[in-house]
Amino acid sequence: MLQRALVVLAAAFFIFIGWVIYLANTGQKAVFYDLVAAIPYGDKVGHFCLFGLLTLFINLAFKFKTFVVAGYTIYYAAAIVTTFVVLEELSQYFVETRTLDFIDLVADFMGIAFFSGISVWLSKRLYPIKN
Repeated sequence: MLQRALVVLAAAFFIFIGWVIYLANTGQKAVFYDLVAAIPYGDKVGHFCLFGLLTLFINLAFKFKTFVVAGYTIYYAAAIVTTFVVLEELSQYFVETRTLDFIDLVADFMGIAFFSGISVWLSKRLYPIKN
């Protein structure tokens, strides 16, 4: 039951982010845009939090599944969200109402890394290794 709720949470949060991207791509305003604008560096904080939390929620939904590349353990969620943010940020080059911004991408990566660190901590508590 809890696992199903975590999957729904991750999916709902992804849909929310998709809606935010749609609004931005079509030049529409939403109430939270004003909130973000009122916070110093709010856009960057938003990128950090949105994509970091998405990484955490997907990690929870996937039960912290990982794979190994060149000796490095990588969460599936981190790989999925990183691919998504790179494609989404690059797509902004082709959207009239958006601006391709390398610093947004850095904030995205920092959020993914930070919340992946939280995932490491959480996975050890939720799924301890049994000796």
